[in-house]
Amino acid sequence: MTVTTETRRLDEAAADLLFREARTAGAFTGEEVTDEQVRAIYDLVKYAPTSMNTQPVRLLLVRTPEARERLATMMSGSNGDKVRRAPLSVVVAADRNFHDRLPEVFPHYPGARDHFLDEEPRHRTAVFNGAMQLAYLVIGIRALGLDAGPMTGIDAPAIEEAFFTGLDQEVLAVVNVGVADREVGHPRLPRLAYEDVVRTV
Repeated sequence: MTVTTETRRLDEAAADLLFREARTAGAFTGEEVTDEQVRAIYDLVKYAPTSMNTQPVRLLLVRTPEARERLATMMSGSNGDKVRRAPLSVVVAADRNFHDRLPEVFPHYPGARDHFLDEEPRHRTAVFNGAMQLAYLVIGIRALGLDAGPMTGIDAPAIEEAFFTGLDQEVLAVVNVGVADREVGHPRLPRLAYEDVVRTV
């Protein structure tokens, strides 16, 4: 069979699942999120691209009641209660020392690590690519039939002190994961039109 854009593209049901009908989840049912599901999500999204295959994202699964309550106190406003009620909360961080793994993940270029010896460009690369991987994570969660509630209303320095001692990692967001309670929430907010966003030169 000849491969074309039509034969490769997602069908409408898949596009609905990932984008059109997907919502940011603020409340969840009591259905558990297993380690096997999280592994399946990661094993999918790890293939998405990052600059020079840097892969700086690091994920902390917050499961125990003690850790969940501690994290909840470091969230802004109603986000604390969302953490308390979610089946799983994932702290998403960027590893500032991602360059130490470049000989392993970018082996065809032996000098890759040396490009990131300066702290400022290394930090910028870590945060940018970590944020990209955060977005891939949300899509991967949806692809596995679950719902995601990403939150940036957090006290990132407090979370780093509490959960990332000894690790040179910068917390980017907290993502709640589970099966959304569709009875809770507000209507979808407006999106900008194509003409408001796209220019051609």
